[in-house]
Amino acid sequence: MGQTIELKSADGFTFPAYVAQPAGKARGGLVVLQEIFGVNSHIRSVADGYAADGYFVVAPATFHRVKPGVELGYTEADMKEGMGLKAAVEGLPAPGVMPDIQAAVDHAAQAGKVGILGYCWGGLLTWRSAAQLKGLSAAAPYYGGGMTVGDDAARVPTVPVLVHFGDQDHWIPLDTVEAFRKAHPGVTVHVYSANHGFNCDQRGSYNAVAAKLARERTLAFLAEHLG
Repeated sequence: MGQTIELKSADGFTFPAYVAQPAGKARGGLVVLQEIFGVNSHIRSVADGYAADGYFVVAPATFHRVKPGVELGYTEADMKEGMGLKAAVEGLPAPGVMPDIQAAVDHAAQAGKVGILGYCWGGLLTWRSAAQLKGLSAAAPYYGGGMTVGDDAARVPTVPVLVHFGDQDHWIPLDTVEAFRKAHPGVTVHVYSANHGFNCDQRGSYNAVAAKLARERTLAFLAEHLG
């Protein structure tokens, strides 16, 4: 359903993005941010799924500034490599990868109002995007590691935000989720009986019930804010 295109960031950096288009007129634009495993088959299938629901979807390769062509699986070795790549991107001089996400938002805007969602590290980037980027109308982070603690927890979103967490996620302790909920009364927080990565059907932590409910809530949220 989709194809890979080249996008250009504000600083002239070019990077690939997977784009999936709906069959008919788009209901809006949607940026999908990868986990630490690259724009792999799972992320492409997520993009295709939201395109099937009517959205013009752009999934930028957020590792491209440190390593091109990253497409990992979910083994222990893949996890280790992905965490290293994430650390490398997080270590880039400011603004890091955020201009690339802005370029993806700008591209998605040809379809109307733009929402953004992401998983794992992409969830954290989605939360940052909700506070920092222009042209967004909604954001839905899934289990964004780091967004409930430190400086990231203190960010102030400028658009409506819907967040999904799992209560068995050892990367994101529940007490930090509750602190985040109290600190951001305007953010809708849902907690599922699930582990980290519950949305990914290629991971052992996949939880079909939680993934289905979270997706239904996300689609309703997007419909409300993107029109």
